[in-house]
Amino acid sequence: MSNDPTKTAVPAQTFASFDGQAIVWREVGEGRPVVLLHGLFSDAVTNWIRFGTAATIAAAGFRVIMPDFRGHGLSAKPHDAAAYPVDVLSRDVEALVAHLGLTDFDLGGYSLGSRTAVRLMVRGMRPRRVVLAGMGLAGLIESNRRTGWFLNVIAEPDSFARGTPGWLAVQFMKTNKIDGEAVSHLLRAQAETSIDAIRALATPALVVCGAADQDNGSAPDLAAALPNAHYNEIPGTHMSSVTMPNLGAAIAAFVAQESPA
Repeated sequence: MSNDPTKTAVPAQTFASFDGQAIVWREVGEGRPVVLLHGLFSDAVTNWIRFGTAATIAAAGFRVIMPDFRGHGLSAKPHDAAAYPVDVLSRDVEALVAHLGLTDFDLGGYSLGSRTAVRLMVRGMRPRRVVLAGMGLAGLIESNRRTGWFLNVIAEPDSFARGTPGWLAVQFMKTNKIDGEAVSHLLRAQAETSIDAIRALATPALVVCGAADQDNGSAPDLAAALPNAHYNEIPGTHMSSVTMPNLGAAIAAFVAQESPA
């Protein structure tokens, strides 16, 4: 049987998060851990495994750890608003890191995953390196605008003309069988991050974004605001760049760099 995770199932594992909710994660590869966080309406398989990103990073000598966010994939999807306190996704990732005993690791995210990676660092997590993909500065400091837009997508899925960004988001949501009530609670649990907090994040960072992706504002502006970041432009839009080999290659090259002495 092929060991290529794009062609074979990557086993799902489950643990109880900080509040007892079941959170699923998957792993490929061996070596320094790299924790990757997927985007909204997605999951670990769709974001990282299906198009070969995880395989590329694993082939470079890394253990790639990919949770399904609460409300997504195979993880719990409670409908009780109390199950979604502020920064709930960060708290789930903190619980996973503790569960796996990770102390020296890299962290990366795509879109909502990038926003969560930033929140994790604001809350005190210190990965060796961080990758922020599909994210711009406005998507962090004005994230409530994006949250409101997605809440409308969930509430009014039939209100968008074919081919518009809203229509495309609805199709992606339907394809991945998203539980709208659970994800609405999750979206309301998102916290904005101040520009001062972003400017204080000294972790070496890669900001990588599709050339035609402005969904979360300017990625170059985000790289400029971070004190120790560089920007890598790859082909594609917000929806298409995640499917291209450039993303995995950029992440693998960045996490393979040695830390300064």
